[in-house]
Amino acid sequence: MAEQCAGAIARGLPEIGFTDHYDLHPLDECAGYFRLAEWAAEIDRVRADFAARLIVRAGIELGEPHLYRAEAQAILQQYPFDYALGSLHWIGDELVFDPKYFERPADAAFGLFFEELERMTRAGGFDVLSHFDVVVRAGLPIYGEYDPRRYADVIRAALKNCVDHGIALDINSQGLRTACGVLTPGVEILKWYVEMGGERVTLGSDAHRPDHLGADLEVALEAARAAGLKYVTQFERREARLVRI
Repeated sequence: MAEQCAGAIARGLPEIGFTDHYDLHPLDECAGYFRLAEWAAEIDRVRADFAARLIVRAGIELGEPHLYRAEAQAILQQYPFDYALGSLHWIGDELVFDPKYFERPADAAFGLFFEELERMTRAGGFDVLSHFDVVVRAGLPIYGEYDPRRYADVIRAALKNCVDHGIALDINSQGLRTACGVLTPGVEILKWYVEMGGERVTLGSDAHRPDHLGADLEVALEAARAAGLKYVTQFERREARLVRI
């Protein structure tokens, strides 16, 4: 964490959020890894060490929170997190980053993902939906194309769930650093969200190492503007605050 904080300061970022994975799917390589006490102690340490130079937010990324609802809600009660992400990485026992998941037609691979995403967002229980269509990171290079309009009905249903539950969309720039070369979600989905009354978005570089901190966030911000969004959302103690763009 100290390395990431130093990197954020070097890049002129005023705030950083640590959002480690809390994954419970038994096949996930991160299952059982997250240790709240040690993690919280490190958050306290960097908050003290970088005080007055950097705002440090405490987040958590809940994997498939609709399938592990009791465990997800239990850990949220154990620490004053600033925000909780909900992430979808597994469809049944298939990981959406595994090439084997894409040994099916594109419409099936993407369609199954969005159907599960609709179920996850309908259940709610988190503050930000992480990387809305993350399945494209691995899928788009395999299939060579991805058109969200083909899945508009189920995507719109998931977006309506987000609006109804006050869930923000993470405009995630990590895809721009991979072979898929796109934001997740892109402008088209963001426009649908705005049309449905959505106004909460966050900007995430999804940086797993210091040199990726803040990467392409200006692209994410431009996508927000292009979609007609007026604010970005900040969280503290799981309370949302809209900041005008």
